[in-house]
Amino acid sequence: MAFRGLHDADPLDPSVVLLQDRHRSHFVDIEQLQDVLRPRQQMRAFLSMWRMDPRIRPYVIRVGFYGIYRLGYIIIDWPLITCLVERWRLETHTFHVSFGEMTITLQDVAIILGLCIDGPAVTRACMVDVAELCGELLGVTPPADALRGLTISIRWLCQQLSTPGPDADEVALERSAHDFILALMGSFLFSDKKGVHLWSLERLHVGRPDFGRSVPFAAPPLPHALHDDDVDGVVAEGMVDGLLVQHDVQPEAGAEVEPEPALPLGCRWRVPLTRVLNPSDVLLLYRDQLDAQTSDQVLWQSYVGEVVDRLPDICLAAQDIWRTMSPLICFKIVVKWHRPERVLRQFGMHQEIPLPCSYEHQLHRVDARGQHQPDWATYHAPYIALWDSRSVRVITLPPLVGMMDSQDPYMQWHRRITRRFMTPQLHRDDMRFHTTAGSMNVMITAM
Repeated sequence: MAFRGLHDADPLDPSVVLLQDRHRSHFVDIEQLQDVLRPRQQMRAFLSMWRMDPRIRPYVIRVGFYGIYRLGYIIIDWPLITCLVERWRLETHTFHVSFGEMTITLQDVAIILGLCIDGPAVTRACMVDVAELCGELLGVTPPADALRGLTISIRWLCQQLSTPGPDADEVALERSAHDFILALMGSFLFSDKKGVHLWSLERLHVGRPDFGRSVPFAAPPLPHALHDDDVDGVVAEGMVDGLLVQHDVQPEAGAEVEPEPALPLGCRWRVPLTRVLNPSDVLLLYRDQLDAQTSDQVLWQSYVGEVVDRLPDICLAAQDIWRTMSPLICFKIVVKWHRPERVLRQFGMHQEIPLPCSYEHQLHRVDARGQHQPDWATYHAPYIALWDSRSVRVITLPPLVGMMDSQDPYMQWHRRITRRFMTPQLHRDDMRFHTTAGSMNVMITAM
């Protein structure tokens, strides 16, 4: 086995992680990055400004967005997210840990968020008449100060459109449900400090929900207790500063209320964040713990048994494409590859050395600045064609029996092609948390 210097954590074989000299882990190594990332969040503001009217709740349930709403605002552990970002590799679209790769799969999206993962790619030209589109789907044209380019202010949406009138007919309620889903998409799924992107509105226009049709994913009422998210009438819940806040929106007397559907797995994480007995510099702790983690400490298959028995049908739909090797297209500017062939242990299969990934540099150069007119369906046509044929590129390999041996060909290959440890190996700061994984690796390597 090739010898790696005690101070050299970079890969021995640079053929896979081509961007190591620009990767965040490189700057961690020279101690230039010690700050915690804190990405933007809009969900808390959305929940504080907009309460779901009980009359639009059935529409939101039927089109599959109720699970996202009930998931609400979750307290994020930003130091942990920062450590995961340090291990994310753009070249492979996976997290690189010391014993292999992991990633977020379509299975995770379906089970944790309760979103439909199958269907045609939603993209087309961005040539939009703002007034006409908003008038059709929202029933009102936003003022100039509520628009920034092709984004609409979430605050304006909440203030102007959140409550349908007391005598609203079915058309008005459907339009109000459109408004609610649009704001939900802009605050949770596609958060942007400028507001809701009009391409989200285009999504509702292209794939318009048929509110009059009961979708096949509608779940029966739960036979068991809902624990911390019990619903009395209609309850909209959110997490604000670690406290569970309930906005009780009671239906009118005698009004028919649809039963509360089963909720996606992510709703179980709606709890306060605590770091009992952790050191003050939790970022260093998390780095060290991830460096020291071993394969047998990972729950590779999280969705089995009782966990899936209580999920709604939408979470378990389209299982045949959970392992598709296909591009995922976010309307116009984002195309990301779904790489289950690199994380087969997450599906209970034996991991083999994957084929090389093509780092498509041109995809990562596309951004939204000034891109208001292109026909994105034509621009991304090759990737749309690949997504349309997703069912023919489903990876299947023999099941994994037990744990992978450390001398398995894949494990030996992985140790050569990536940076496995984030903390500098001889890291020692006075009066601070002292990491141990790097020192342990030094001793093992030197033996």
